[in-house]
Amino acid sequence: MFLSIVIPVYQAEEIIPHLISRIVAAVSTITDDYEIVLVDDCSKDRSWEVIVNHCLLNKKIKAFKLSRNFGQHHAITAGLDYCTGEWVVVMDCDLQDKPEEIINLFNKAQEGFDIVFAKRHNRQDTFWTKYLSRIFFKVYSYLTGMKHDFSIANFGIYNKKVIDVIKNMREPMRAFFTMAKWVGFNTESINVEHGKRFQGKSMATASKRINLAMDIILSYSDKPLRIIVSIGFLISLCSFIAAFSILYKYFFGHIVVLGYTSIIISIWFLSGLIIFTLGIIGLYISKIFSGIKNRPLYIVDKIINA
Repeated sequence: MFLSIVIPVYQAEEIIPHLISRIVAAVSTITDDYEIVLVDDCSKDRSWEVIVNHCLLNKKIKAFKLSRNFGQHHAITAGLDYCTGEWVVVMDCDLQDKPEEIINLFNKAQEGFDIVFAKRHNRQDTFWTKYLSRIFFKVYSYLTGMKHDFSIANFGIYNKKVIDVIKNMREPMRAFFTMAKWVGFNTESINVEHGKRFQGKSMATASKRINLAMDIILSYSDKPLRIIVSIGFLISLCSFIAAFSILYKYFFGHIVVLGYTSIIISIWFLSGLIIFTLGIIGLYISKIFSGIKNRPLYIVDKIINA
């Protein structure tokens, strides 16, 4: 197989026919040796029924239905595990990633690049989505020491050797775009037109975005622990200086009764810092606990054409 298009699907019954027709029209100008890999992340609507109908009409469409909702990035992992292309395109199903841009991504990759990311020009998202995304990636870049452009997400084209490396990364905390960034190789990005969502609204709620952000940071950076160590050292240094100052004043008779306010403030501040520190350590331990269970990253319930 020359080209694979991997797409996680969730709640997209009205989008799927338009998505498939536009992909077929675009990819056919590149090659006839292609496959479309649709992974239904246990949608609650009729997405799977629509996918099955299209699979019956077009044998180039492979479909997988997961046993429950595992999340977008786990669904991408399932698609990557089953795709066979020398080149692999990963994209979302909401048509904000325009299928027509696959041609430009492919042409750029033929210049000698192993990865070509789609850089979303003039993002068609809400103000708050773009603003919070920009803040997250600034924090992420600082914590990991690895610069990341907030306009780049999953959409891109990847050589088989890149996908093979990513497939061997089996950690339970999944974030495809950070994994693709981490592996290296000869990488480029191009500006693509970002479309408006074809139908409905994004299923990525604020809580899901926050959980994903936490997973990414905890999976790719130990800097929060290093920051805690630095804060602890700074507080210890300040405490030593304060203790020396208080002892000096005590021995020279400048202090008769120690201040109640300073004691209470110190207790509350240090108690809060200790709880905060234990919380961060607990998050890392919980991620380790999830990893050592060695459970499958996803469970496939149904397969069509594969």
